Amino acid sequence: MATLASNLFCIGKVERLKINCRKKEKGRDQSNYPYKVIEITPPPKSLGVRCLPHNLQCGENVMIEGQTYTISAVTHRYQLRKGKYEPSERRLDVLSAARYVLNLYFDNLLQNS
Repeated sequence: MATLASNLFCIGKVERLKINCRKKEKGRDQSNYPYKVIEITPPPKSLGVRCLPHNLQCGENVMIEGQTYTISAVTHRYQLRKGKYEPSERRLDVLSAARYVLNLYFDNLLQNS
């Protein structure tokens, strides 16, 4: 069994969470399913597989290996197995917090021009 700890930083307040990840077992809740984390600034870079809370949304900040990233997309993939759709992968597309703020600034400049 794999056990990983991670930090979660929410906008406005700071929370520290310890999340335990386990291999998939039948009849268990999938709330701590691991996320494949990818930094999407060109060129895309994989940040590995991380165990994070299941209720992450776009715009939230997460701390990975001492750096703060902002979530830009959450993707859930499913596979059809024995007539039922089962979760197969969860993916987070993230940007560094500084890059995210810079992109917001440029979008605002573009709209106002």
